[in-house]
Amino acid sequence: MPKLVRIAPELPVTNLEESLSYYRTKLGFEVEMMIPQGDYAIVERDDVALHLFQDSAKNHSPASVHIFAQELEELYTELQGRGAQVSQRIVRQPWGNRDFRITDPTGNEIKFTEPLLETG
Repeated sequence: MPKLVRIAPELPVTNLEESLSYYRTKLGFEVEMMIPQGDYAIVERDDVALHLFQDSAKNHSPASVHIFAQELEELYTELQGRGAQVSQRIVRQPWGNRDFRITDPTGNEIKFTEPLLETG
């Protein structure tokens, strides 16, 4: 049976250089690839890849992505210490996850989630 193995969401950014700096310095990602035209890049941290693309349109809506993580409190402390813009502190959700949210310079929301309940 076929198996899905990874996801790499594309996030629109209004200023690619500013966003790359934010993802590197504030979120701990590394730039893995950048298109020579300078309008598309891939950043990675651990097993997570995010594709950032320059979108200068003034009417775009920010995106939202969930990243599942381990040791959520340590990650929260790390990102807060790096100066990431935390838009929601750690909250326990009714469905059993704990999560927190940050916002990038374009307004994209990154939700870091730690499942507390085992799912089958």
